[in-house]
Amino acid sequence: MAENKTLDAVKKCLRDFPLEARELYLNKTVPCLEPPFSPLEFYREWIGPNKPCVIRNAFSHWPALSKWNPSHLREVVGSKVISVAVTPNGYADAVNQDRFVMPEERLMTFSSLLDVVEGKVESRGVFYVQKQCSNLTEELPELTGDVEAHIPWMSEALGKLPDAVNFWLGEASAVTSMHKDHYENLYCVITGEKHFILLPPSDRPFIPYEHYQPAVYRQREDGDFDVVDVADSDKVPWIPLDPLKPDLELYPDYRLACPLHVTVKAGEMLYLPSLWFHHVRQSHGCIAVNFWYDMEYDIKYNYFQLVESLAGASGIDS
Repeated sequence: MAENKTLDAVKKCLRDFPLEARELYLNKTVPCLEPPFSPLEFYREWIGPNKPCVIRNAFSHWPALSKWNPSHLREVVGSKVISVAVTPNGYADAVNQDRFVMPEERLMTFSSLLDVVEGKVESRGVFYVQKQCSNLTEELPELTGDVEAHIPWMSEALGKLPDAVNFWLGEASAVTSMHKDHYENLYCVITGEKHFILLPPSDRPFIPYEHYQPAVYRQREDGDFDVVDVADSDKVPWIPLDPLKPDLELYPDYRLACPLHVTVKAGEMLYLPSLWFHHVRQSHGCIAVNFWYDMEYDIKYNYFQLVESLAGASGIDS
């Protein structure tokens, strides 16, 4: 009986904690701002408090904004072989029934990818350039002169350079399932627009996690896809909930979450703080570049780990 009371008290604290955080410091919408601002100002107002914002006219001087169209990309990098994620449904790195399924990683020329995106060739599956690990500098160095190698005011604010600079291009059906990253993220939309659903780290008690057997998609010669288990791999903790159509009967605590919706348009930058949960969609053929700066593993990280551990141990997220 005493153990049940203690567990109930912990669950109540976990449910009250996000509500208090929302009242104390979180915005009800994602604010927009424009330069100029100093690195110190940005750190004090946004990085330190761990709050997202959209920044307009932060990279209006980049040649990429005027140059990165299909004809230019074909001319400059059309023959380059890049890694492309291919899935049957647009969901890469996502839960599919009782599996955490990763995409088929396919090597193809950039021109072949553009043929698919532009509808010049028919192909089964959904294609998305989403490989990280600094794929812009590693796979497409010819394009790096059209963007900055880093964001100077962010690098000064954090006292370091980005760990990775990533290139994104895909079809409208390509969706990034809800997850979090251990990075301070500056996400720059070059063409089209991105649609983000954001939840703060303090909403962790309302976000379910389960453990899944990892698997990958493999396309057969007839065009259909198989789901193939990854042998000798530990189960992967992932979020089964889809914020576009959440199953509130299965995950009733998600009713208490307050997701923020924000559209980032061409020429705009989203500051996505570390540990914020996010789900991403895009317009067809949208191109983006993002800069990942490793987060500081300070007391805020310790607090988040504590909340995450308690949410899992109490069963509130299952």
